[in-house]
Amino acid sequence: MVLSELKEGQTATIVRVGGNGILRRRILEMGILKGTDVYVEKYAPLKDPMELIVKGYHISLRVEEAAQITVNNVR
Repeated sequence: MVLSELKEGQTATIVRVGGNGILRRRILEMGILKGTDVYVEKYAPLKDPMELIVKGYHISLRVEEAAQITVNNVR
């Protein structure tokens, strides 16, 4: 399952961060690393971007970027 498929209020564990180059590095620098839990706080009114809580920080990601991140253990 990919991060962009999660609904508001769900939590999951990062399995893999895809993409290449600058985009992937930027996502990793924000703390979205393998094994990290991520909570979907909310989506913007038009469903893009989405707000996540990672390690206590609020992060906004475009749905297109979130589709590059594979997750499991959805709860």
